[in-house]
Amino acid sequence: MKNEPGHGSAFYLPDLCTSRATLAIVVIVELTAFVLTLARQNAAVDFWTDLARTSLFLLWIGLAGAALLCALRARLARLGMAAGFAAALALSSVVVAAVSVCVYLIGRTRVVLESSGALLFPPEPRSFVVRNVFIGLVISALALRYFYVAHQWRRSVELRAAARVHALQARIRPHFLFNSMNTIAALTRSNPPRAESAVQDLADLFRAALSDKHDTITLAEELEVARTYQRMEQLRLGPRLQVEWKTDALPANALLPGLTIQPLLENAIYHGIEPRAAGGTVTITGEVAGGLVTIVVRNPLDPAPGEREGNRLALANIRERFALTYGGRALMKSGRFDGEYIVTLRFPLVQKPLRASAASA
Repeated sequence: MKNEPGHGSAFYLPDLCTSRATLAIVVIVELTAFVLTLARQNAAVDFWTDLARTSLFLLWIGLAGAALLCALRARLARLGMAAGFAAALALSSVVVAAVSVCVYLIGRTRVVLESSGALLFPPEPRSFVVRNVFIGLVISALALRYFYVAHQWRRSVELRAAARVHALQARIRPHFLFNSMNTIAALTRSNPPRAESAVQDLADLFRAALSDKHDTITLAEELEVARTYQRMEQLRLGPRLQVEWKTDALPANALLPGLTIQPLLENAIYHGIEPRAAGGTVTITGEVAGGLVTIVVRNPLDPAPGEREGNRLALANIRERFALTYGGRALMKSGRFDGEYIVTLRFPLVQKPLRASAASA
């Protein structure tokens, strides 16, 4: 069975079309050229001249090979692992052989032969090409093996994180479900229209929790899920629960991992408001500055010592999702400060593009 681009173990080649990959290739090539020049100790050519010709030769091979693999990456991704590996090796060998032949032919030109530059070029093509192809095969095989192992490791990390995320997102605390159903049952007698609305809110929460769309959603969608959860808890806790939303400064079309704010609100209510006889206020604030979105969730501290079960799991999953989505560009902090439990999220502002029809309206 063939693998589609971006899926499966065969698609392990990195994207060599990016400027970052090009820079990495140049750095690796220059380091390799420096080591080879030191090891060669060519008495006929001084060190810097030898380093220059070796660097130029390896740069041709490195950049030409990267360009070829970049252009054929989608086709290689559709091959099986063994076939893709063999094809990548064959392409690398072709590049090495072609560049080696070109170097030899340049050395046979009249301009080079009539100058003192002939010593910088190989005198005989066969051994020069065969030696370079063999060295290229060894290095390419090691590089491809490294790419495969790195890809498998990243894939394993992502799958473990996805499993933990789905477990968190599919989890509805039994006490919340039972309390919600009891509240709805009571409302069916006292306030049928409100009971119908509560059933719809509960269905929306389950739909959001069980949906497969968990990569990124807009802030508007995420805040709506959180407000739906608030309405359900408000039915049960009544005036004991107060939520202050200070999120008008947030762009509605900013993207973030799905079900990020709702679990924080759930934790704030479960750990901070519910244990308190007098209840309390959860404050959710948001702002944008310097291309970063900052969201802060505050709740009063539980008067009982320690944390109720589940708080650390939810925070750990959100932190892991942020690390996978944004890398080191995101920040998550949490802790007790001055009688409150505060969670701070900070992540890059990435906005969902408007549709063509909306933009032209």
